Amino acid sequence: MREVDLATFTERHRNGAVVIDVRETFEYWTGHVPGAVRMPLGQVAVRAGELPKDRPVYVICASGSRSLTAAARLHRSGIDAWSVRGGTSAWQRAGHPVVRGRRAA
Repeated sequence: MREVDLATFTERHRNGAVVIDVRETFEYWTGHVPGAVRMPLGQVAVRAGELPKDRPVYVICASGSRSLTAAARLHRSGIDAWSVRGGTSAWQRAGHPVVRGRRAA
């Protein structure tokens, strides 16, 4: 399993990590990690080419389940993808900010 804990993700996020959110649109709009790009799980395989292959990509969902699936798919495509353990729920419980609405940042 390619998973990263919340503390490590928080540090990487602070340093400009690439983050994709694989939840559905309505979930993303209700609150997402600042800077996270919406890429629903069903689109990950066809949109993998949009992601960098020269740096890690952090994949987040609500709780960490869908992001594990997406990270595995991306890893098979040659992307250094990591699922964020606990997802957006853990991010919010830790007191980190979320963005509401359509914008990524």
